[in-house]
Amino acid sequence: MDIFIPALIVAVIGLILGALLGMASKKFYVKTDERVEQVRAYCAGAGCGACGFASCDAFAEAVVKGEAPVNGCRPGGNEAAKGIAEVMGVAAQETSPIVARVICQGSTAVAKERYNYNGIPSCRVAAGIAGGPKQCRFSCIGLGDCMAKCAFGAIHMENNLCVIDEDKCTGCGACVEECPRNVIRLLPKKQSVYVHCRNVDKARMARDVCMTACIACARCKKACQYDAITVEGGLATIDPEKCTRCGECAKVCPSKSIILPDITA
Repeated sequence: MDIFIPALIVAVIGLILGALLGMASKKFYVKTDERVEQVRAYCAGAGCGACGFASCDAFAEAVVKGEAPVNGCRPGGNEAAKGIAEVMGVAAQETSPIVARVICQGSTAVAKERYNYNGIPSCRVAAGIAGGPKQCRFSCIGLGDCMAKCAFGAIHMENNLCVIDEDKCTGCGACVEECPRNVIRLLPKKQSVYVHCRNVDKARMARDVCMTACIACARCKKACQYDAITVEGGLATIDPEKCTRCGECAKVCPSKSIILPDITA
């Protein structure tokens, strides 16, 4: 009897608390729009933050609320955009695929080193030590911060230079944000002709630190029959809208800063 009464009291209290919790859950229940789960199902699920939100769930909620575009999931591409647009009952605008590209050819074979770096394998750390191990202040340091950040296994290192596999790249931009030298850029996949250099120093200085540095000689500009190239601030730039991929610029570039894969080596 001494045990029965306390046990009964505890059971009654439990029933009362359970009933109160049940009433509270009904009273404060927030109905979730079923479209959130449907949108989430079309997301790539990488959690890369390319959409501008902390997670795929947050992105899905924002889409349903009208705070994010239906094509905001860059890793998902046009397929994800079409599915999300169908859920939301809107038309999906076709977008040109983008990929990350390394605007540098400064491997150990062509870029001069300032010192032999044996510290923490981090580009960000190395960049803060006497300007970095490579003499070119615009070069890829090549210690793999971007590779560690890539959720799709699209990046590897060769001769202290970042190499991106475009077949695996989703254009999420995580590597772009991670690079301390801003060497990686997101470009339209169809833009296959561009200057593989960011060095804006004077020609002599640029060539002294890297054999493939753009020296702003303007030979490419003169060779282009389509007015697609400008040379300003010590660097050549190619307009993808005017470029026809004829390859004349790549043929005359003395530094091989411009590469057309199917014409130049």
